[in-house]
Amino acid sequence: MPNRNLLLFLALCAIWGTTWIGIKAGVEAVPPLLFAGTRFIAAGAILLAISGRGEGLPRIGVADLPRLAATSLLMIVLCYAALFWGMVHVDSGTGAVLEMSLTPVALMGFALALGEETFDRRRLGALLLGIVGLMILFGPTAWQSWSSSRGEAAGLRLLGAAAVASAAVTYGWGSVIARPLLRLYPPALIAGSTAFLGGAILFGLSLAFEPGAVAALAGQWGAAAWAGWLFLVLFGSLLGYTIYMRLLRDIGATRAGSYAFVSPVIAVLLGIVSFGEQVRTHDVIGMGIMLMAAGLAMFEGRQKVIASTVGGS
Repeated sequence: MPNRNLLLFLALCAIWGTTWIGIKAGVEAVPPLLFAGTRFIAAGAILLAISGRGEGLPRIGVADLPRLAATSLLMIVLCYAALFWGMVHVDSGTGAVLEMSLTPVALMGFALALGEETFDRRRLGALLLGIVGLMILFGPTAWQSWSSSRGEAAGLRLLGAAAVASAAVTYGWGSVIARPLLRLYPPALIAGSTAFLGGAILFGLSLAFEPGAVAALAGQWGAAAWAGWLFLVLFGSLLGYTIYMRLLRDIGATRAGSYAFVSPVIAVLLGIVSFGEQVRTHDVIGMGIMLMAAGLAMFEGRQKVIASTVGGS
């Protein structure tokens, strides 16, 4: 029988491979930062309520509050503000290559730099293999878009690409510095605290600087946007974010981050099934390589994984 962490990993890949539908439905009708901020506030509040059920909300020690604040700032505020702004100015292919390839790179880099993990050639091989697969899958679309841009559009696209890249870096950094908190407190508590705090900051930034945010508070978003928001709250944030926090604690940032090589495959397959999108030979090759990379990362040291699962709470 597959171990619990593997099942959680597969669930995370499935959830985050489908969230793009909700995001797309939302940002087409609602200012992006407002959409993200309210999503995280709602999910964070629910998680905190769940964490406080019974014996009351567990308290986070004063000494740990700076780390909690830094995690919220990096994983929620800086990541999503930069990501949403950047995606306005780059095509989906470029965004996918940058975010999905740089996220596991950042996770591994910060995990090594901060002493959370040790160097492993197998993990490095999985990382490089996954990046190759991403380039094969999304590279042609990204290259076609970049080669056709000129003048001011090219400059904005470059800034957008830099913003998407920075989102991957801040997310990786925040993930690694969150791990010590996850050893001390329940994942739902840390997920809820960071989501609520980060969402509140995004909400404030939206009202202060985002055009149309105040008017959007009336809630006239349309059925599709509200459905997307609800899906992201319940699955993308409430369930997916909590699972990710647990995996960070139990198997480390590098292996948890290999979701970035599986979620795009699920997203592409969903596009084929739901919207009749065409699949080409290089798509199949790229997806196959990415799945191999995720398998190489997840199944290494299987006995260690099983041992940590049995001992985990």
